[in-house]
Amino acid sequence: MTRDHLVGVARAAVGTGHRLVGVSRLRGGSKKGVYRLAFDDDSTAIVYIWDDAENYWPTAQADEADNHADPFSPASGIELFEAAHRHLDALGVRTPRIYLADRSRSRYPADVAVVEDVPGENLEALLHRDPRSMGTTLARLAEALGAMQRHQGPRFGKVALMDKGGTSEGSSCEEVVLNRALDDLTEAASRDTRITRSRELLETVVRELAAAVRPRSQYGLVHGELGPDHVLVDRPGQPVLIDIEGLMFFDVEWEHAFLRMRFGEHYRWLDRSDLDEQRLTFYTLAMRLSLVAGPLRLLDGDIPDRDFMMGIAEHNLQEALAFLPTADR
Repeated sequence: MTRDHLVGVARAAVGTGHRLVGVSRLRGGSKKGVYRLAFDDDSTAIVYIWDDAENYWPTAQADEADNHADPFSPASGIELFEAAHRHLDALGVRTPRIYLADRSRSRYPADVAVVEDVPGENLEALLHRDPRSMGTTLARLAEALGAMQRHQGPRFGKVALMDKGGTSEGSSCEEVVLNRALDDLTEAASRDTRITRSRELLETVVRELAAAVRPRSQYGLVHGELGPDHVLVDRPGQPVLIDIEGLMFFDVEWEHAFLRMRFGEHYRWLDRSDLDEQRLTFYTLAMRLSLVAGPLRLLDGDIPDRDFMMGIAEHNLQEALAFLPTADR
């Protein structure tokens, strides 16, 4: 990607008073390209590019992104991004401001969005370097999550689908998670012999945990993949959510299972007293299996940071096997 590729997009986003002088790719983004635009007045912006050439997922997975009726279809696309941004903005949850959202493909041969470049590091880096200074930011993040989770809907699914009056596949969140967990278990077993040997035992545990979950008919708004690397921190210390395309109405325990994994000791700032522990336990195992199958699937392609992806798969494989009785591991 060069300046010439994006000069028209940049001009449409910020006007002719800012001349684009540089483009640099940012780390991360397995489903879309993320680039920083640098201008002649030292200002910057971020451009998202939803292009098959920027998507590291195998083709079959990328094609599933158009099926918004599946809550867990790949969360990629400008439609999902714009719908998620509208919902979060209405709740007062901070996300990067949008300067341009362009589906015309007249300035670039793919859907693009240009957004605010929030200066500074993400929350993951800040927690690693100076966790004691992040108390206010974590408290504000807890407030944002509370606002999202109190914003309930009578149906579950991606907000872009809900906005159109659509209905998600599946009769309940727990059914959708069960089916996904079994698919992930099958895929993981085809790629790692340790899962292969324990597949039947793991399936029994998955089904038992799912059977213990009681029905529910109200769903909160969840990010779906809210690790500290998906939270930027602006100069006043306000958390800024990114990678928001997966925003959906769903069981809030799905969000908290991921938060527990990714925030570790800092999760105490985000915990809630009204969570269903049986649902949390089931969703945690399901998420572990997903975090084995997904990274191994990505490694079929040409994604960089391959050791990092392998590390994610290995860690979550061990965590999934820990759900088995000790004698069966």
